Amino acid sequence: MKVLIVGGVAGGASAAARLRRLDEDAEIILFERGPHISFANCALPYYLGGEITDRAKLTLQTPASFHARFNTDVRVNQEVVAIDRTAKTVMVRDLRTGEDYAESYDKLILSPGAEPVMPPIAKKSGRVFTLRNIPDTYKIKDFMETEQPKSAVVVGGGYIGIEMAENLKNAGLDVTVVEMLDQVIAPLDYDMACDVHRHLRQKGVKLLLSEAVKQVTEDESGLCVILGGGELYADMLIMAVGVRPESGLARDAGLALGARGGIVVDTAMRTSDPDIYAVGDAVEITDFVTGQPGMIPLAGPANKQGRIAADNICGVHSKFRGAQGSAILKVFDMTVATTGINEKTAQKLGLDYDKVFLYSGSHAGYYPGAVNMSIKVLFEKSGGKILGAQIVGFEGADKRCDVFATAIRAGMTASDLAQLELCYAPPYSSAKDPVNMAGFTIENQLTGKVKNIHWHDVDSLPRDGSVTLLDVRLPREYAMGHIDGFENLPLDELRGHLDGLDKSKKVCVTCQVGLRGYIAARILSQRGFDVYNLSGGYRLYHSVVG
Repeated sequence: MKVLIVGGVAGGASAAARLRRLDEDAEIILFERGPHISFANCALPYYLGGEITDRAKLTLQTPASFHARFNTDVRVNQEVVAIDRTAKTVMVRDLRTGEDYAESYDKLILSPGAEPVMPPIAKKSGRVFTLRNIPDTYKIKDFMETEQPKSAVVVGGGYIGIEMAENLKNAGLDVTVVEMLDQVIAPLDYDMACDVHRHLRQKGVKLLLSEAVKQVTEDESGLCVILGGGELYADMLIMAVGVRPESGLARDAGLALGARGGIVVDTAMRTSDPDIYAVGDAVEITDFVTGQPGMIPLAGPANKQGRIAADNICGVHSKFRGAQGSAILKVFDMTVATTGINEKTAQKLGLDYDKVFLYSGSHAGYYPGAVNMSIKVLFEKSGGKILGAQIVGFEGADKRCDVFATAIRAGMTASDLAQLELCYAPPYSSAKDPVNMAGFTIENQLTGKVKNIHWHDVDSLPRDGSVTLLDVRLPREYAMGHIDGFENLPLDELRGHLDGLDKSKKVCVTCQVGLRGYIAARILSQRGFDVYNLSGGYRLYHSVVG
């Protein structure tokens, strides 16, 4: 059997290695347009920022080492430019000589990846860069070392944009991020992104949100970035406005593409041609949570898809069961983690969902160094099935998001989260882990033990006395800042003031993060009051609304 693989990074390299492990006799040829295979895309920003100092660490395998271990014919600097499905051949261009040649196949795997979007506003310049591969990285690094730039503009506040902002800042540059949306990190909801905005600004990164770049010009002194609301001057610019599937080869061959240009595949990673498979960032996936088609350009799914394609070529019936977008991002010393769907998606699809916000310590509060993490969990109103989770915090945020990701993959409910037996010792967690606490919080809501309102409901609450608004924090906390119209009645004094509250009025309570408000709501509801607790408390409201 002769298998050709187009693209030698995550999906392609994984497919080649798996093919060899399953079939020692197969002829495997791997084509890579660039000079490197199996390189660590995710490491590239950290090389630029100085966290990774050895260039050799960026390449996990070389053509020679890959051939030695997996007996694969690796051909770098060679681009597959056309597919003849009838003849079952591909046309290959040697980028060093410009010569073309044909290569036949029994099976073909496409793993071309996704390419950075370069809008026409960013004219070709030695000061304007994108980051996709090692040559891009070397180009940026060489510019930084030779030109000694003092300032940089990063256009785009997604994962790559924020990683680049952090690493350019760590390298000593004055950094501004320009983002067309009103938030960075689109998989987060706005209310969770606000913590990230504050942290970036605290670290010295300038954020220009809801702002678009109209034009980029250059003179001998540097770049002028013209915005809708002004101008920026910088020594260099990073375009990080997103990626698009590099599916032109598949399109020209007549393979089926999805609405967003991704290559359509079945669960075996087979395209509309039974002898051609596709994997990685160029393929259209099925969202595990919603069942809708989508694009998730992440290394984890790409590696799994490469393995699955190889399995099916070799007669092992593996299936790709969809992707849920589990992702994590380092923002200086902060961690941002997401899995499943966000609220924007739930609203767009008209799902019958609800949400909870909570703030839990990374480990037991009495053990030194505990820090709170912000957690948002989406769930189905009927049954409490977990739909998505977002965590913004520091220590331990990654571990908790991985548990939520596993819960979503297993179809678990809030009750299942509450019952999870997770590892506990004071340096690592609490006896009631934050994941358990999320389960308890959702259970309380589903079983009617508490009714919640959210930060976006607060400003519409009447301030005319028709609704009782209570802040149950301590007086010193209240004095440091409170929501307009909420009167201070500390939780521990609440029972002594019940006779002074009007049971005919709805009561809304808040505290700092929602826990004391929940306790107050339980006290009041058992005394006949119609009471609602502000989920996430004053802390969330102030973070989002100010």
